[in-house]
Amino acid sequence: MKRNKETKLSKFWRELSPSRKLILGFLFAIVLGSLLLKLPFSLEKNQKLTILDSFFTIVSAICVTGLSVIDVSKVLSPIGKGIVLAFIQLGGLGVMTFSTMLFVIIGSRMSYMTRELLKEERNSDSTGRITIFIRAILLTVFFIEFFGALILYFEFKKIMPAEEAVYYGIFHSISAFCNAGFSLFSNNLENFKSNVVINITISYLIILGGMGFAVISSFIHVIRKGENRFNLTAKISLTMGIALTFIGTFLFLLLEFNNVKTIGDMSFFEKVMASFFQSVTLRTAGFNTVSLDGIKPATIFISYILMFIGASPGSTGGGIKTTTFAILIFYIIGILRKKEYIELFNRRIDWEIMNKALAIIIISMVYISFVTVTILTLENFPLEKVLYEVISAFATVGLSMSLTPQLGAISKLIIIFTMFVGRLGPLTIALAFTEQKKRSSLKFPKEDILIG
Repeated sequence: MKRNKETKLSKFWRELSPSRKLILGFLFAIVLGSLLLKLPFSLEKNQKLTILDSFFTIVSAICVTGLSVIDVSKVLSPIGKGIVLAFIQLGGLGVMTFSTMLFVIIGSRMSYMTRELLKEERNSDSTGRITIFIRAILLTVFFIEFFGALILYFEFKKIMPAEEAVYYGIFHSISAFCNAGFSLFSNNLENFKSNVVINITISYLIILGGMGFAVISSFIHVIRKGENRFNLTAKISLTMGIALTFIGTFLFLLLEFNNVKTIGDMSFFEKVMASFFQSVTLRTAGFNTVSLDGIKPATIFISYILMFIGASPGSTGGGIKTTTFAILIFYIIGILRKKEYIELFNRRIDWEIMNKALAIIIISMVYISFVTVTILTLENFPLEKVLYEVISAFATVGLSMSLTPQLGAISKLIIIFTMFVGRLGPLTIALAFTEQKKRSSLKFPKEDILIG
């Protein structure tokens, strides 16, 4: 009987689509983490944590978001903080990528289905060299995080004991590279707004994590092979990433230049540095060096756009992705120029990719609108703050206008689900609940309609 039951379970697992397996993998990890964080050894003395808040914190960690309903620095014990850090790393690498590390360590061969899951999670276009790709990811990630932790250690050592500085350096390096935004300081990084080393180190950890493993892999390939040629994904990601960062820096500096609630009382150099940091962190990282409660409405609107676009595909960041946004822009340019195909860097983009990009954007906008209206119905908060929170959760940014802890239980559950959808991707979630496409030989007559 037991053997028959195991056979049914294995058959059930085998028949699941990669999207559904990926969702179940994340759900299992979330339940395990929530239970661990609820145990007494995870909490400081005389501190309590509800199951909802424990669930929220672990989802925020594994979805590398950074939104929090508790003060992590005060509520959680060193073990509890370590659990959060472990789930940040797990979320940054990906559940299936992390599992594959075990295969690599013990030297086991991976099945075709495991490779398909990794392809789904890593947003790769091939399963052929996925094992080599995973090895490269792991080595790259740990090297970057170690180097970042080393620099942060020497800075934190100036204000705290060496042992504590080691832990703070490791925690913030992993949190930054994974674009999580969790900090062990109650006011995030606001105390370090004038510290050049910490600002630059955290910024570039965020940028490297948000570039995407495919882009980093392309960089490594160019350096090792000596070829001056990046693949198309890398070219688009780098171009859009640089453009959005500098546009965001310029607009934040321009809009907040005289705002004493943010950067108005800083020197010009500090204003530029703070603007650059906020531009970088708005692209799904979640750290902040200035208070977001006093930013101007125009800055809030620009923040919506930057958060919604997010990081590059296959990265630790969220959002609709820079490549998706780039395809949309060049699609519009192509229509205006009456071009037959979408063209980027002298390459033609397949219409199937364009359809996928449009689907991601439309599903994302509809979902954000629905969730925003729902929370506005349940809560009595201004639209701009609720929308900021929802986009921040969906794009796994983690920046907040101090709204998250004030939300009711139902609204918190909605934000939890939004972080989950944002981390896995709206299209992955949508495909998991729909049957695979079936080709039909029947084709209906074509007829034009008037639009515009």
